[in-house]
Amino acid sequence: MYILLLSIHGLIRGHNLELGRDADTGGQTKYVVDLARALGKRDDVAQVDLVTRRVVDPAVSPDYAQQIEPLSEKSRIVRIDAGPQEYIVKEQLWDHLDGFIDNLTAFLNDAGSWPHIVHSHYADAGYVGVRLSNLIGAPLVHTGHSLGRDKRQRLLAAGLDSDEIDARYNMLQRIDAEETVLASADLVITSTHNEIEEQYGLYDYYFPERMRVIPPGTDLNQFHPPTQQEPPMRFAKEVERFLDDPTKPLILALSRADHRKNIIALIEAYGESPALQERANLLIIAGNRDDIRDLDEGARAVLTDVLITMDALDLYGKVALPKHHSADEVPEIYRLTKQSRGVFINPALTEPFGLTLLEAAATGLPLVATENGGPVDIIGNCQNGLLVDPLDRRAIASALLEILEDDETWRAYSKRGLAGVRKYYSWQAHAATYRGEIDPLTKQQHAPLPDTPPMRRSIVYRDRVLFTDLDQSLLGDPEGVEQFVAMMRENKRCSNFGIATGRRLDTLLIELKKHGVPVPDILITSLGTEIHYTARLVPDDYWNDHVDHLWKPRAVRRALADIAGLVPQLKTEQSRFKISYHYDPAVAPSVEEISTLLRTREITVNVIHAFGQFLDIVPIRASKGLAVRYVAHRFGIPLEHALVVGGSGADEDMMRGNTLAVVVANRHHEELSQLAENDNIYFAQQAHAKGILEAVEHYDFFQSCRVPVAE
Repeated sequence: MYILLLSIHGLIRGHNLELGRDADTGGQTKYVVDLARALGKRDDVAQVDLVTRRVVDPAVSPDYAQQIEPLSEKSRIVRIDAGPQEYIVKEQLWDHLDGFIDNLTAFLNDAGSWPHIVHSHYADAGYVGVRLSNLIGAPLVHTGHSLGRDKRQRLLAAGLDSDEIDARYNMLQRIDAEETVLASADLVITSTHNEIEEQYGLYDYYFPERMRVIPPGTDLNQFHPPTQQEPPMRFAKEVERFLDDPTKPLILALSRADHRKNIIALIEAYGESPALQERANLLIIAGNRDDIRDLDEGARAVLTDVLITMDALDLYGKVALPKHHSADEVPEIYRLTKQSRGVFINPALTEPFGLTLLEAAATGLPLVATENGGPVDIIGNCQNGLLVDPLDRRAIASALLEILEDDETWRAYSKRGLAGVRKYYSWQAHAATYRGEIDPLTKQQHAPLPDTPPMRRSIVYRDRVLFTDLDQSLLGDPEGVEQFVAMMRENKRCSNFGIATGRRLDTLLIELKKHGVPVPDILITSLGTEIHYTARLVPDDYWNDHVDHLWKPRAVRRALADIAGLVPQLKTEQSRFKISYHYDPAVAPSVEEISTLLRTREITVNVIHAFGQFLDIVPIRASKGLAVRYVAHRFGIPLEHALVVGGSGADEDMMRGNTLAVVVANRHHEELSQLAENDNIYFAQQAHAKGILEAVEHYDFFQSCRVPVAE
């Protein structure tokens, strides 16, 4: 089995992970690297690719610019270009994800191998995973790690304005991507049962029957109790310089400097308990810093509050707050705490899983952890610590003292943690469970994406293709149509010509004949649900089978039968894979509300709104953009050599990504105006076919046209 893991944001490499560098480089990056390595060790896995974004930026390590980085004999990191070369945070990635998809597809095509499983991690990777899965037909597995609806609720509760949240975090786009991935995923993997009920339960596409709890593993070779053979712990000197009495046990908290990690409440609990101060020192590892003033706003605020709270409670000599640590030093920090007979604490307001709890337990440390989220499962399985209300400072102090003051309790929790991690949370166990869960998915997979075109070879050996929508794009100016047809005939030896339209095949042919347009090489009809080739109208049977996935037309019609403002279009506008309505925005619910209605009925489809008055429902695997990419793959044409022309919302996914695109003048300020800042999209000054001619000149589309030589 060839498994492709997608984790797009953050800085990911196979050694010395920069955990805590920022909010995007946290536990998820470590999880996917460890998962890739663990799967790569199995005999029933042939290859594991962990695909992330390539970063070429002097502000970060050159490691992140390396396209291929081996992790083991059968696993590697693959870095794909997308957007600017420099490192950017995940909220700025959304506009570049379509380009990421196109570049990844080109990489896989060049490699000559398609994955059997696509596994996306987080919402941005989910956006990519859905489109890759829909294009190649591979089963989609998803792990959310954190979810937008849950985060939005927490930010609202914290007092942030709704519009501010949506703007700062691209929250609406993220939630929409999460709904789509939940609709499409064959399997959703979570770390805890709490995650299924409390987070995924907020979504319209809530299918708990598709969800499985497979807790992450931990590296038992890296995280283990201290041994006599180990050299002296270098990090001890870094800690001791803060402390008046370094012989006391350590209370260790290790996390990012994030307000959700609740570090201030821990310091207050410690500072308000003389007994706890007498018994132990507090060690806080909260990311790395040279100067707090140079950190991002969130981390700067947290660390400033830490220093103010320590000062207010006069905790000098009792709290260690080192400025630097490397990922390689983290196991030593746990062992140093274990050697002191200390305790590990995770006081977060909520913790989706709690990987640090496993690492601490594997080192032999008793645990105190928040009762909200993943720690419930971990401590429930291992019976190696206490759960506390993170808002109750007295409860935090009491739990720590209960363990620190009773040697028998400390030893029992330490022993149970070591045994429990080996039983429930080793990477070997995780990989075995994971492999067992995904195996049935591949049994249901239909034929892989074909390479051999179903038409005469002369069509294949052209090095570019021009696709245009018909109504409001090509047609509308007879003189322009005549000039366009002449241009395509002049360049027919090296360029394919395609129509991508919402019309059915029969009505398209009528319109082409009426306006004197020859039958093109490729006809993408009914909004990308059907594809035919050449004047012989050879159907693409693979594409028909492919888009039939999850298609339930009767359920769609029943769900929308009584919706005000939706009137079925004439039968001539309907097709096997397209259900079309006239849409009256003054009466009908919003398009978003209609999408939500279909989601709650467990109907997985694409809802397409065009020209302000048409609403079409098509299968989840169908769109003009997906059909264009499929055809380009079959013809062996790079998307950079594809010029697409459109003017409505139905054309948007065709125009995003690596294709060259033009919006003709008659549609400038309507449905595609939000694409104006995209460098690959040209907004023509002229309308209809003359706008296409203008774009051909703008891109110099035929200047380097050549006829490839068949091998």
